[in-house]
Amino acid sequence: MDSKNPLTLPMAIVVAGGLIAGAIFLKGNANLGPKAVQERPAVVAQPAETGAMPLRPIDANRDHIRGNPNANIVIVEFSDPECPFCERFHRTMQKVIETYGRSGSVAWVYREYPIPQLHSKAPKEAEAFECAGELGGNAKFWEYADRLFAVTKSNDSLDPAMLPRIAVEVGLDEARFNECLSSGRQQARIQEDRADGEGAGVDGTPHSVFVLKAAVSNKNKESLLTLMEPLRDPYGNLPISFSLDGLRVGLNGALPLDIIKQVIDILLK
Repeated sequence: MDSKNPLTLPMAIVVAGGLIAGAIFLKGNANLGPKAVQERPAVVAQPAETGAMPLRPIDANRDHIRGNPNANIVIVEFSDPECPFCERFHRTMQKVIETYGRSGSVAWVYREYPIPQLHSKAPKEAEAFECAGELGGNAKFWEYADRLFAVTKSNDSLDPAMLPRIAVEVGLDEARFNECLSSGRQQARIQEDRADGEGAGVDGTPHSVFVLKAAVSNKNKESLLTLMEPLRDPYGNLPISFSLDGLRVGLNGALPLDIIKQVIDILLK
């Protein structure tokens, strides 16, 4: 979106975009529990209410981090490799890091949130991400993730044979990668990320939690709510939430780059 003033975005366009994207709601799964899940377009139903929003502490030795781990804002994204909105938001976050990462003011953490009710191939692809990280460290994790999101058409369209091919493309040993992928040893880590996301209020992808060094002020909170007002859904809900301590801000959906930049600029004031 290239609009210089997203606050003037006609509501009809927002609603139409949501209808075209066709958000899907599914409930109940033996592996995931009764929590509702959905694949989120740019506008989603979520109240801007305060909550605890607990989140596992960011750990530079465990987490996949792009940018400075001590940045003023660390954006923790929960993502599904086969979600089309996640693919779109991945490109958005790449541009965010290009803009704010060099200065050390913003960093990006990727956590796994595959939704098998929607995308049966997503859990194995998430394992592939983690195998890349196991074999090649943080750099290869991001190379692999970038490449998969670049080639997938989403919605379970990716041929599983591409997983080792991508590993070779990014410089990983194919035999070691296949051994890791077939072992299933990354499943526990993925479930830990899912549990972390559920505790933080994630019920769809992409979902981002902005972890702040300083609590968001009332003035900046008001600015954020004003910014999000044109994105209010037909039920009256906003795609933003705030933790009780003001140190975390949750955003639902593949919000456009200009909106994400304005959120960051407000939070950096």
